[in-house]
Amino acid sequence: MKIYNTLTRQKEEFITLEPGVARIYCCGPTVYNLIHIGNARPLCVFDVLRRYLAWRGMEVRFVQNFTDVDDKIIRRANEEGVPSDEIAERYIAEYRKDAEGLGVLPATVHPRATENMDEILAIISALVDRGYAYPAANGDVYFRTARFEGYGKLSHQPLDDLEAGARIDVSELKENPMDFALWKAAKPGEPSWPSPWSDGRPGWHIECSAMARRYLGDTIDMHCGGQDLIFPHHENEIAQSECCTGAPFARYWMHNGYINVDNKKMSKSLGNFFTVREVAEQLGYEPIRFFLISSSYRSPINYTAEVLHQAAASLDRLYNCRDGLDFALSHAPEEAREEEEEIRARLDARREQFIAAMEDDLNTADALAAVFEMVRDINVGVTDAARPASRSLCACAKERFAELTGVLGLLYSRTGGEQDPEAEAIEALIEARAAARQMKNWTESDRIRDQLKDMGIVLEDTPQGVKWRRA
Repeated sequence: MKIYNTLTRQKEEFITLEPGVARIYCCGPTVYNLIHIGNARPLCVFDVLRRYLAWRGMEVRFVQNFTDVDDKIIRRANEEGVPSDEIAERYIAEYRKDAEGLGVLPATVHPRATENMDEILAIISALVDRGYAYPAANGDVYFRTARFEGYGKLSHQPLDDLEAGARIDVSELKENPMDFALWKAAKPGEPSWPSPWSDGRPGWHIECSAMARRYLGDTIDMHCGGQDLIFPHHENEIAQSECCTGAPFARYWMHNGYINVDNKKMSKSLGNFFTVREVAEQLGYEPIRFFLISSSYRSPINYTAEVLHQAAASLDRLYNCRDGLDFALSHAPEEAREEEEEIRARLDARREQFIAAMEDDLNTADALAAVFEMVRDINVGVTDAARPASRSLCACAKERFAELTGVLGLLYSRTGGEQDPEAEAIEALIEARAAARQMKNWTESDRIRDQLKDMGIVLEDTPQGVKWRRA
């Protein structure tokens, strides 16, 4: 598999340190509010990466953190007059609801910053001892960016350019304006932990370095996150981690592009800032996931209400294909038609087309195109009621289709006909309608059809019997 590595600015073959094992760290949320659709993009994109690698036979150790101590959390807690850990717990729970709604698998480990203070303090102590960090007069500890020769290698800018273009927290306590905080002395009323320098709390950047090291080792295979994290967050992670361990921090870096809203950058000041929860209230979570993986992960994408409706319509096509396969399989004859081997070959070709797309820097756009071409092949060659396919071919098509949609994490929000909790009652009504039609009792037949319609059931009469699905 080739991945575009932000570190080298080129596609590279993804080769893990340990054959068959991928160690991946993905930056998680700072839990002070509901996640917005910009947060959701890396969640969905790198969930697909994880699923794909596992499908191809790799053991994936996927770590995604919760930043549960931070200025924003403390500010929110002060506004509400509650402890900061109460805010963190509340929004971790809310995150889990949204992540589950988006079909995102739980990480192998979801570490919290507050559970890793020993690891954080150990790295800071090592950096101070080696001269890469220094305690300030007020109990803060800062990293000396000028001591790390590789600073700027991820964002591909020299230190002078970064300093000129950065929003710098200027402080007389710092030796250099670009130095960043590893430890912050606590202000009155803030949560704090004891350290050799002061009672305080960690800076944002050091938290991820400590958690990645604890759960994945000194050198990890891949670090993922949004494009906005390249500088300063990921740049600072590299600096402090490599100065501590003397080893490369991450071999591959993947960053997803921004989300615009109606062709404008998403911003609270512009009033175009949407949480996942707000967007999901329109059409559900799954269309959001489909939208977020339907383009190249590195490209910016534009969110509008229209594209979300288009995503929902595309999902309908996929669900209709799955329902059609279920119906065809339940009514399929044993004997095969002459051209069925050719149809199987086409399905296998679509699978290879899907793999080729995913191997090329996780090209989910082309992978989805392969899935929809498979849908067309299935509609023409497998589920056409006028030319029923054999049970063997129907089972093969169902397996291939489920395989690819599963890798993309799709088709999870609606049950199929066989798994529908009301399936038995629906089937009974359909049989009653058929009996009424047989007796030419059109009034009763229409009444039952209307009853099914009110239940959200769409009927389709075919030569093999009545096919039904949820609207």
